[in-house]
Amino acid sequence: MLQNIPHVLASDTSADAEARDATVILFWSGAREMLREAFLKCRRLRWVHSRWAGLDVLLFPELIESEVVLTNGKGVFSQSLGEFALTAILYFAKDIPRMRLNQAARTWAPFDVEMITGKVLGIVGYGDIGRAVATRAHAMGMRILATKRHPAQEPDPLIEKYYPAAELRQMLPHCDYVVVAAPLTSETHRMISDAEFGSMKTSAVVINVGRGAVIDEEAMVRALSEKRIRGAGLDVFEQEPLPKESALYGMDNVLLSPHCADHIAGWTDDAMRFFLEQYVRFEKNEPLLNVVNKRLGY
Repeated sequence: MLQNIPHVLASDTSADAEARDATVILFWSGAREMLREAFLKCRRLRWVHSRWAGLDVLLFPELIESEVVLTNGKGVFSQSLGEFALTAILYFAKDIPRMRLNQAARTWAPFDVEMITGKVLGIVGYGDIGRAVATRAHAMGMRILATKRHPAQEPDPLIEKYYPAAELRQMLPHCDYVVVAAPLTSETHRMISDAEFGSMKTSAVVINVGRGAVIDEEAMVRALSEKRIRGAGLDVFEQEPLPKESALYGMDNVLLSPHCADHIAGWTDDAMRFFLEQYVRFEKNEPLLNVVNKRLGY
């Protein structure tokens, strides 16, 4: 598909001849050092596009300091992650594990389930993914609070109240469910740790669809083991693949997804389609979408 696009260097090649004339790098997958090696060879480079929304794995000093524009795949995967978050909320509200255990044991044992209508959802990092979660939760009758570094000036009909990032612990005690959708930066690294878990309701459920290291995993395991929170629905982890010895595998109050909540049919086609639409903009000298503040990391 890229063969017919001039001066685009795919991230799985670092050929000197291709790099010499490249003005665009498409970072599809691979290690940061591979991207850096290609970047340093591309003397005419004007734009780098990452297939992924998360940028913590690819930023390096030369890219940050350069005038090269960086864009990402924000928005391509948000809707499926919004669905996963809602799935995790309903998984705990309806106690799906208990249903499955009773079914496996051929036991007829009715029990009460929970309505999510009227429950409070806190979204940590209200960006594109957070809004996809909020849209679905609001449709189910949930009340929504959110943290955002720079709250919008115009009211958002989905959000009952915004909290500055520094007031995260003021928001958490109100939440029945907490969805973490923040990017991983120096400011957000392990921003949810012992103190934050300590401020939550014992009935709270934490759902992470952002980046694993935004949550202090050891602190989360302690909170789950000691029943200081009700449960967790996780699609991302501090170390991936999650090591076999991780305590999370054996916890009955954890819903674990191996970072594939956005792997829907045609997801790679959607990512490539977005890049091609961006490339048309680039060729026409039109503003690119999803331009990243490289110093902030999102």
